[in-house]
Amino acid sequence: MCELTDAFTVTGPTISHHLKVLREAGLIDCERRGTWVYYWIVPARLAALSQLLDVSAADAVAPTR
Repeated sequence: MCELTDAFTVTGPTISHHLKVLREAGLIDCERRGTWVYYWIVPARLAALSQLLDVSAADAVAPTR
């Protein structure tokens, strides 16, 4: 998370909270190695979410007759 805190204007605990939410949603996974925790994206889950959002966006802008 050290690398993440420098990239955002929110606090470490806020980043931790959002990482937990993403982990619980299955979009990311993590592994603890000593005091460090390494996070990565779960590509299949991210692809499924992307497809869902594409379909939802298409439905939202579809013309009505």
